[in-house]
Amino acid sequence: MSNFIVVVFPTEKQAGEGRKALSELQDEGQLTIHGMAIIIKQTDGKVSMKDQADGASLGTAVGAVVGSLIGLLGGPVGLAAGAAAGAFLGYSVDASNYGVGMEFVDEVSRNLTPGKSALVAEVDEYWTVSIDLRMEALGGIVVRQWRLDVEQDLIRNDIRARNTELSQLKTEYAQAGGEHKARLEVRIKIAEAKLKAALEREKAKVEALKQQADAKIKALQKQAATASQETKTIIERRLAEIQAESEKLAKQQAT
Repeated sequence: MSNFIVVVFPTEKQAGEGRKALSELQDEGQLTIHGMAIIIKQTDGKVSMKDQADGASLGTAVGAVVGSLIGLLGGPVGLAAGAAAGAFLGYSVDASNYGVGMEFVDEVSRNLTPGKSALVAEVDEYWTVSIDLRMEALGGIVVRQWRLDVEQDLIRNDIRARNTELSQLKTEYAQAGGEHKARLEVRIKIAEAKLKAALEREKAKVEALKQQADAKIKALQKQAATASQETKTIIERRLAEIQAESEKLAKQQAT
């Protein structure tokens, strides 16, 4: 299982040094990076991402977490109160879909005060102390969160609930007559549409997870090719886990 890490630095320059150090740790076989980016909190409290040069596009897990952190830490600027509350809830849901809870966000928020910057990354850590020591030497504070793919379970629960609802409606329809039958026809059509939408969400989620798993496999294979024997053994164990997950996702795509 990989981690999301946020390393808060006093300045943007130090955050850049932290990103370089993280890459060096990967070269040393201490970890594997699956995407990273730098976010900046301006003196007025607004939070923005500096760049996407390290694969932190919003289509990746770390990109989604970065987007959520920007919204949760900086707040939706310029929105009416109602819209702002809705946007905040949306950011919270996006974050929780990857197992990122408000306790993690609160800890980041306490450290990422105006004027500071942070390095956000998804990594497989083989020796956690390595990151702590390297980042602390650069003036960084490390905050961690395990990555958990919660959204797929929520979608599956929704599909089960929709199927149950549809079955109950059809049973009731078979026993109804007259006006009740006409009303139930409408409800059945609505339930069928909701079930179809849930199935499409599951398909899209499985496809995204498969793409992320395959990208991780390539990164781990590349790193294993030049790693020391000790590190290679650890990487290969992690690689086997992700390959098994990729095969499972491929079977889901085929059904």
